[in-house]
Amino acid sequence: MNTQAKDRITTIHATIIMVNYVLAAGVLTLPRTIVQAGGVPDVWISVILGGLISTLLGAVIVKLSQRFPGQTFYQYSRKIIGKPLGILLSVAVAAYFLCIASFEMRTVQEVTSFFLLEGTPLWAIAAIFMWVAIYLCRGGINAISRMCRLIVPITWGIFLGACLLSLGIFDINNLRPVLGEGLGPVLKAVKPTALTYNAGEAMLFLTAFLAKPNKAMRVLVVGMLISMFFYLVAVVMTIGAFSVDGVVTRTWPFIDLIRSFEVEYLIFERFESLLLAIWIMQIFCTFCIVFYGAALGLSQILNKKFHYCLFVLLPLVYVVAEVPPNLNGLFAFGTGLGNWALGLFGLLPLLLLIIAHFRRVHS
Repeated sequence: MNTQAKDRITTIHATIIMVNYVLAAGVLTLPRTIVQAGGVPDVWISVILGGLISTLLGAVIVKLSQRFPGQTFYQYSRKIIGKPLGILLSVAVAAYFLCIASFEMRTVQEVTSFFLLEGTPLWAIAAIFMWVAIYLCRGGINAISRMCRLIVPITWGIFLGACLLSLGIFDINNLRPVLGEGLGPVLKAVKPTALTYNAGEAMLFLTAFLAKPNKAMRVLVVGMLISMFFYLVAVVMTIGAFSVDGVVTRTWPFIDLIRSFEVEYLIFERFESLLLAIWIMQIFCTFCIVFYGAALGLSQILNKKFHYCLFVLLPLVYVVAEVPPNLNGLFAFGTGLGNWALGLFGLLPLLLLIIAHFRRVHS
């Protein structure tokens, strides 16, 4: 499948896709993972640093993709380093997107079965999730864009509303002291944000669909700033409510934050069910974006029809999602994906950009 002229998205729509790509299951667990890594109350600084580092790495990917307008990484990588190596790297990137899709789906299974639909078989949750996703992905990048635009005001509104209502249990003293133990713990907590800020790699294929590829850098920067704001709010509010010691003992700290207060004068006295139902839509968008990226990669690597590749990858997503035996295995899987992302998208795009520059390879 080649990127067709009619399948184009605007800069604003691409930015919304980028934000939906970044904002997913990480909101539910990031406060615990970075507090475990840093052990100090000022790890919110790590969220900012992680976002800035991810933006810089993403900028390299954008510059690389802009050399080949209208082409995805799967198409131009073989022009830079030759067909064999290009295909090998393309397979690695497509496999990464596939694993991210599996991780997000398994997270939805765990959260839904524990908090919302207790006793429901995990396979039933996965089946609904995957078949609705494949229907959406068949419509192409514009269909995904419309879905993202539809849920943005709902998910963002519920998220910010829940955070405002939780101010009643927020204690600013739980965030002190700032840099009381220096920068060491803060820097140590930056690494766990690698999976959370898995942003720049989306530009490997998203840039090809931009109506104005020269605006790709704006898409990345604005998308990352918005995402950074949401993650920062989640971390600050959670630590402020539970303290460092309270956060590390909770599997899903942000969900526990929403469960910790009641508002009697509103229709919903408890917000966790509403927030989770809405946030699952957010995770669904992330799933569709990465699933689309994996299927697009497979279709362009093998030169097969995109729709066929969607159905081929569908069972693989489920199989990979069921590999972790329990929650600890799922979180270890997520850590491994974060390390994979650092290795694959940290120095590799810069190396390809340098090679492309010196070989004068461009579209």
